[in-house]
Amino acid sequence: MALYHFHVTQIKRSAGQSAIASAAYRSGEKLYSEYYGETSDYSKKKGVICSEILLPPNAPPEYADRQTLWNALEKVERNKDAQLAYSFDIALQNEFSMEENIALTRQFVSEQLVSRGMIADLAVHMPDKEIQNPHFHILCPIRPLKENGKWGYKQHRVYHLDEQGNRILDENGKTTFGAVPTTDWGSPERLESWRAAWAALCNAKFAEKGLDCRIDHRSYERQGIDQIPMVHEGPAVRQMEAKSIPTDKGDLNRWIRSTNAAIRSLRKKIATLLDWLKEVKQELSQPQQPNLGQLLGDYIAMRNTGARSKKEKLGNLKQFVAAHNYIMENKLFTMEALTGRVESLSSQVATLKAELDASDKRRKELKDLLQQAENYARLKPIFDEMNSIRWKGQQEKYRQEHESELRQFYMARRKLTDAFTPDGKLPISAWRQEMETLAREQEAAYAKYKPLRDDLTKLLQVQHHVNVALERRNIEAPVLHRDKYER
Repeated sequence: MALYHFHVTQIKRSAGQSAIASAAYRSGEKLYSEYYGETSDYSKKKGVICSEILLPPNAPPEYADRQTLWNALEKVERNKDAQLAYSFDIALQNEFSMEENIALTRQFVSEQLVSRGMIADLAVHMPDKEIQNPHFHILCPIRPLKENGKWGYKQHRVYHLDEQGNRILDENGKTTFGAVPTTDWGSPERLESWRAAWAALCNAKFAEKGLDCRIDHRSYERQGIDQIPMVHEGPAVRQMEAKSIPTDKGDLNRWIRSTNAAIRSLRKKIATLLDWLKEVKQELSQPQQPNLGQLLGDYIAMRNTGARSKKEKLGNLKQFVAAHNYIMENKLFTMEALTGRVESLSSQVATLKAELDASDKRRKELKDLLQQAENYARLKPIFDEMNSIRWKGQQEKYRQEHESELRQFYMARRKLTDAFTPDGKLPISAWRQEMETLAREQEAAYAKYKPLRDDLTKLLQVQHHVNVALERRNIEAPVLHRDKYER
């Protein structure tokens, strides 16, 4: 059965962890740590199918040696609480041969990690013969490499500036600053892209082999699956369960399987009830002018006629109940009432959206002005220093050395040309105050906008259902176009 497990953690000293020890365990090797003066020996560990280090082009060739690589990292990480490496734990598929699994693993590591400049220490495991649990581990240094192969910085400083563009000092007279990561490797968005990429690789292989199974990197909730996910047991728990030794995780998964079975049974009963309701509706139906409730019923019955599964029928029933409750709560019984309500809400939503868009545009303009003001204040000393050099040759040399900074300065000065006050200053305080005012106004406007937009979305859905039913009855439906109000 195809399964998905993709877990990323950090190896860090604050948790008592060592990069050398972690690499030794995953690769099944004996490695010596120069930082701790200790040897980690896992050379007798079973189940390590293969292990290798994949390097980006700018990495020193000697880093292909596991002990050299991780001792070099431990050496450059001086902080006693340093974050050392990302640790990936990813399940392989029993539907693939081990050769196919290893090929997929190398492809993922090369395309998603090494191509981004990451060093990847890869190890593929097959823990035992009784429980088929193939998986692979990847260790990647958090600290990036520079183009020259030297270790770079994990983050850089962004100094806090006052309204005049000067650095802000704390009570001890030291400059204050924030730390910004130099890579996106630790961001939630990057993790999401990695998880999706691994699922896509496996699914492409399933399709290539003509298999129907697929995996999905999203949670059951995000997939819209009404089912409780099971917990990851791991090799130790599986070995105990195989020996009839009960565990907490095993007990929990047994309860989850039982509960999911009960949910499936309940769905079948609801589907049977849905069929019964359809029969009752047909018996009680009488020729009359249709109201909204009847038209919604027609729409759901039509959908269920073409439904391919009971699950789809259950979803249709939920749609009908939600739509019917909505029109009853809002006292919308006729097409005229529905049309009038849609037109009124569409106008209100369009007006509020236009206000929010205009506010967004102005905030982006102010944000850019503040950024350019920061660049101008930060880089003007370099510009002044260049102009103070009297010798043309030395001035040209200085300009070339600071070409990038000067280019940013000229851009900032050009964008701020019309913003300087007569005394040569920038209205930074006024810009920030305007930003705060816009933020408050925008928050208030969105508080009005969102419930109206959500209400309109429900109305448009009801309208669509009703129009489909009217077309089925050969009755002309009023034409209303969906306004571009989404935000």
